[in-house]
Amino acid sequence: MQKAIRYEELNTDSLKAGAYRRAIVPLGSCESHGGHLPFGTDAMIARDLALAVGERLQRTFVLPPTWFGMSEHYRHLPMSISLSTDTATRLFSDIFRSLAHWGIEEVIVINGHDGNLPCLEIAARNSRQSNPKMRIAALATWWSTVTKLLPRETFGSIRGMGHGGEGETSLALALFPNLVDVRKGRRAIPHTDRHIIEYWTFEELTDCGSTGDPTAATVEKGRAMRDALVKCVIDFVEKVDRNGWDHRGPA
Repeated sequence: MQKAIRYEELNTDSLKAGAYRRAIVPLGSCESHGGHLPFGTDAMIARDLALAVGERLQRTFVLPPTWFGMSEHYRHLPMSISLSTDTATRLFSDIFRSLAHWGIEEVIVINGHDGNLPCLEIAARNSRQSNPKMRIAALATWWSTVTKLLPRETFGSIRGMGHGGEGETSLALALFPNLVDVRKGRRAIPHTDRHIIEYWTFEELTDCGSTGDPTAATVEKGRAMRDALVKCVIDFVEKVDRNGWDHRGPA
């Protein structure tokens, strides 16, 4: 099976020889995740998951991650660098447009950051309208998806959720352990409503740059998360390869 090749390491000849038809696009951001995780956590998680998926697919290359995203709701935290909503939407749209221009008609997005979600939605919908043959799918919220893929008892407080919480810290331990210091993690569980979406800024949730319980993170949980998420995306790609992206059931 063809090994995934990073787009930035390809050249014109290798691109032609590979006859690529699918691109994996990791979307990230750079903002504070507390004292225990690096600024680039979201981008690095998206990148590493994308590469793990790409290694198992043929005729597929992986783009570099977008290191910055829409992080306005984290802007009070030290050195959080944010794109505006309009800029992030245009960035994602231009990536999709460029891929379509060069004949890449299947795009799998691995998104690592909550603030990118509205921008991704608009960019993907508009790109489909401009390029009807293009197919775009996304692992949009790995942090909530993984809680459905693994047994409930895998995580503790708030199902492992949180910005720099149990789940994200565990996944970071599995992917880039040299950049993680769990000893500096602080438990911070916000009292938000389960059913109503509140458009908070992060300073209204915590004073330590993270939420959730990173002290409960383990590398074993992270490996289980990584494997489950990669399998989830691979299973999807294999399904659409079989059905031609046609999900209509019997009449």
